[in-house]
Amino acid sequence: MRYSQYLLPTLKETPGDAEVVSHQLMLRSGMIRKIAAGIYDYLPLGLRVIRKVEAIVREEMNRAGAIELLMPMVVPADLWEESGRWQQYGRELLRFKDRKETDFCLGPTHEEVITEIVRGTLRSYKQLPINLYQIQSKFRDEIRPRFGLMRGREFIMKDAYSFDLTDSDADEAYDRMYQAYRRIFQRCGLKFRAVEADTGNIGGTSSHEFMVLADSGEDAIVSCAICDYAANVEKAELRPPASSEKQTASLKAVVTPNRKTIEEVSAFLNVASQRTVKTLIVQTDTGEVVAVLLRGDRELNTIKLCHVLACEWVELAPEEKIKKITGAPSGFSGPVDLPLKIFADLEVEGMSDFVVGANQIDTHYTGANHGRDFSVAQFADLRQAESGDFCPRCDGTLEVWRGIEVGHVFKLGTKYSEAMNATVLDEKGQERTLVMGCYGIGVGRTAAAAIEQNHDEFGIIWPMPLAPFQLIISIINPNDQTVLEAGEKLYQELLKQGIEVLFDDRDERPGSKFKDADLIGIPLRVNVGARALKEQSYELQDRRSGDRKMLPMHEAAEQLIKMIDDAMNVTAE
Repeated sequence: MRYSQYLLPTLKETPGDAEVVSHQLMLRSGMIRKIAAGIYDYLPLGLRVIRKVEAIVREEMNRAGAIELLMPMVVPADLWEESGRWQQYGRELLRFKDRKETDFCLGPTHEEVITEIVRGTLRSYKQLPINLYQIQSKFRDEIRPRFGLMRGREFIMKDAYSFDLTDSDADEAYDRMYQAYRRIFQRCGLKFRAVEADTGNIGGTSSHEFMVLADSGEDAIVSCAICDYAANVEKAELRPPASSEKQTASLKAVVTPNRKTIEEVSAFLNVASQRTVKTLIVQTDTGEVVAVLLRGDRELNTIKLCHVLACEWVELAPEEKIKKITGAPSGFSGPVDLPLKIFADLEVEGMSDFVVGANQIDTHYTGANHGRDFSVAQFADLRQAESGDFCPRCDGTLEVWRGIEVGHVFKLGTKYSEAMNATVLDEKGQERTLVMGCYGIGVGRTAAAAIEQNHDEFGIIWPMPLAPFQLIISIINPNDQTVLEAGEKLYQELLKQGIEVLFDDRDERPGSKFKDADLIGIPLRVNVGARALKEQSYELQDRRSGDRKMLPMHEAAEQLIKMIDDAMNVTAE
């Protein structure tokens, strides 16, 4: 492709509304253009990258035995009403009526549609297992779209759905997809972790998120320094210290004037924050109000608490309600004589002689102990994971990383098939409800995550498998016929060998060309200039390392092809 004939509108300045690096560089490199909030045009350079991701995804899905189809983006409401999600799904579901006043939505995900297809076409267990997938645009009306393709409203996604007769068959399908996903992100040249995750509003029994590691990642994940255990912090299992402390102190009320935070109380009483226990008064969507105890320096994991309480969400009770229940403002709440059901983190179970609020303004208790001074209804893993916590699988400790979710696999079970009556006849002629799994990859999000992980102050540094072009030839002076012909010869030779080349034949200053090449991040750059040609050579520069070397003209094409082949076969994890 000749640069002079290509639509590649690079920008010198960073747009003011672009917050993260990938958004900035995608706009500046001419990959995307914003048309509305969270909705983007994919310009030619960006589309080439998207197609690279799609090709890897498609090859690995096909290799794993999945079958491609295409479902409509516009979905009738009655399918969503069958599953119960028409009412449950939030405002992210874009609902509308057609001219006949029939309700529709733009599909944010396609569990209902695929289940309708399968229940209408499969009749026998002999037609199983089956895994169907598509690569298609989705729409979620995000309340605050931001970060470009990271959190857009319209986005390209690969979603797959497996159907099996038994749970064990479904487990095998899940494992095939899990392994396929590992291969996909390895082939993309990305550093990633597969982590245990919460199932969220998709539902199901278990799931894994595939996270590209990047400092700008929205999600925190933990992984063990020794074994393969990794999980989203929302899901991470924690085990408390093995030993329990003995109770030696008596309960004593202490005046703590104007001290209500853990830091203030700890400093005033001259005790470590680890010797304090905070009491959170929370309420659920069901109207239940309970108390939750955590070590003073820990944070509550609301998702874990929701699982314990069997509710959809929890939030801190309003100040007036806290005062009514405890008799004091927030910050002085404590478990002693508290008229609420008390849940405590496992870590609290092993503690003794700790500091708690006294349910009285400017007052705390020292020497508090559960079992003697108050009763706990249930001890459970309720806190957020932190770096240095014990691994739940081995003797190692956990490390915290930042990650960008690019893929998610779910064991759905029978949530949708049961609600929508998707069944087949087994070998005994009995009707069986199908067991489902669902598997998604954000295609555009994967491209953006690759930039977050691979960039420098000059621009993008594409891994070879995702690069829009594998090589760029920069003509130092296109008005020099000898230089132009030498560059053209190499260009044609590489094209014949199937190499993806961008031929920068523009009549621009060399410095401007080099800056554009660095910005768009093509892995290899060949500079063709009069000085090198005098030595019968081209100058090669590696985008990632910055290393330069001279390539003899007679073997340049052969060397470049080998370098590209080698780079295509290098994977990261």
